[in-house]
Amino acid sequence: MKWSQTLIPTLKENPADAELISHKLMVRAGIIRKLSSGIYSLLPLGFKILQKIEKIIREEMEYAGASELLLPILSPSELWKESGRWDVYGKELIRIKDRQNREFALGPTHEEIITDLVRKEIKTYKKLPINLYQIQIKFRDEIRPRFGVMRAKEFMMKDGYSFDRDEANAERTYKKMYDGYYKIFSRLGLKFKAVEADTGAIGGSFSHEFMVLADSGEEVIVSCSKCEYAANLEKASGKNSDVTSKTGKTENLQKINTPNIKTVEELTKFLNCSAKNLVKTIICKADKEYIAALVRGDYEININKLKNILGCCELTMAQAEDIRKLTNAPIGFAGPVGFKNIKIIADESVKNMSNFITGSNEADTHLMNVNINRDFKIDLIGDIRLVKESDLCDLCGEKLVFTRGIEVGHVFKLGTKYSKALNATYLDEQGKDQIMVMGCYGIGVTRIIAASIEQQYDENGIIWPVSIAPYQILITPLNVKDDEIKTTADTIYNILSKEKFDILFDDRDETAGVKLKDADLIGIPLRITIGSKTLKEGKVELYVRKSKEVYKISKEEIVPKIKELISSI
Repeated sequence: MKWSQTLIPTLKENPADAELISHKLMVRAGIIRKLSSGIYSLLPLGFKILQKIEKIIREEMEYAGASELLLPILSPSELWKESGRWDVYGKELIRIKDRQNREFALGPTHEEIITDLVRKEIKTYKKLPINLYQIQIKFRDEIRPRFGVMRAKEFMMKDGYSFDRDEANAERTYKKMYDGYYKIFSRLGLKFKAVEADTGAIGGSFSHEFMVLADSGEEVIVSCSKCEYAANLEKASGKNSDVTSKTGKTENLQKINTPNIKTVEELTKFLNCSAKNLVKTIICKADKEYIAALVRGDYEININKLKNILGCCELTMAQAEDIRKLTNAPIGFAGPVGFKNIKIIADESVKNMSNFITGSNEADTHLMNVNINRDFKIDLIGDIRLVKESDLCDLCGEKLVFTRGIEVGHVFKLGTKYSKALNATYLDEQGKDQIMVMGCYGIGVTRIIAASIEQQYDENGIIWPVSIAPYQILITPLNVKDDEIKTTADTIYNILSKEKFDILFDDRDETAGVKLKDADLIGIPLRITIGSKTLKEGKVELYVRKSKEVYKISKEEIVPKIKELISSI
């Protein structure tokens, strides 16, 4: 492909609304252009990268035994209501109506549609297992689209779904897909980690996220410094490195004045004590009832864990006016003593505490020497806190390490959540109805483009891995008006084209400086630079974008040297 025949509108300046380096470079390199908030056009370079990512995904999915199909984007509300997600999915679900006033959703994911298809087409155990996937545009009404294609309203996604006879077979399929994802992300040239994750709105019994390691990542990865344990922050658990233990004597309950003090930091400073002596009380609304969650003062509540332990569909923090009605106090002074008709859920960090400090449910006062059972009762105890860097691994007791990452893939063992709700059953060998067991497997295809850049760039631009680079080789004649340079460039282009390399030929009548800056910006792995100085020596320059190595070689050496480099970079 010649540069003059395609659309690569490079820019010198960063876009004003871009925060992440990937967003800046994708715009500057002419990979994307913004249409509206969270909606982007993929230009020719971007589309070629997308196609190469999709090709790797398709090859590994076929190897893993998954078949590709294409499902409708429009999903009738009846299916979502049947699964129970129409009202609980949230505001990210884009709902529309047709001219007959029938309701539809623009698909953010396709569990309902695929389950409906399979329940109609598969009736017997002889047709199971079945593993189906698609690569398709998805829609989510993000509250604040940002970071370019990293968090957009419209994006390309690979979503796959498996149907098995029972749990044991479903777990084998899950493992096969998990391994397939490892191969995909390895071939994409990414540094990544698979971590345990919360199942969230998709549901299911367990899941793993595939995280590209990057300091700019929104997700926090918690991993063990010694063993293989890894989870995202929502899911991660750990042992207290300084477990609070009960003292022998319980002191008398005491109310103290704490005027205008609302935060843990203010309270510990005022009382000259440690946050480990405090218990925070967080009022939440679980579906339609209010609950109180307790956690030690130096920890934070994990909303996802709390939601899971309660088994509720929706969990939100209570509003200030609701807290005042429930506790007779403003925010910052709630406490478990004296609560009536409010379920109390305590984190495990609280269960062994004694003589601790809580809010008193009165403005400007707290209680000291509070004790469980004597002063209040706990309804439920469990792990409902976010882990801290000082915590230890549950498995081996070693130190936990916190890093950051970008989620690019997610595999779920769904179980029977959707197949049961939508009555996806099959007849077993005895002719009895059995519910299919499902799995779900997603990859953020457009997000991979941005994630790769976040890992691989320098001050000059993008550094693409060979496997997904829009072109393998960039031919750069420094002066297209020089007949010898132009003829040599054309000859090399023809030689490499016959070898089936993926080539971009910069045939523009631009200065050498502009061409070389654009070459670094768009990040093609190999660049052949043709200038009058090297031609006098009968050579051209072969430049490796990643290592910055330069080889002066003859035309005859180009093909074997390129083959050698492509196999090694």
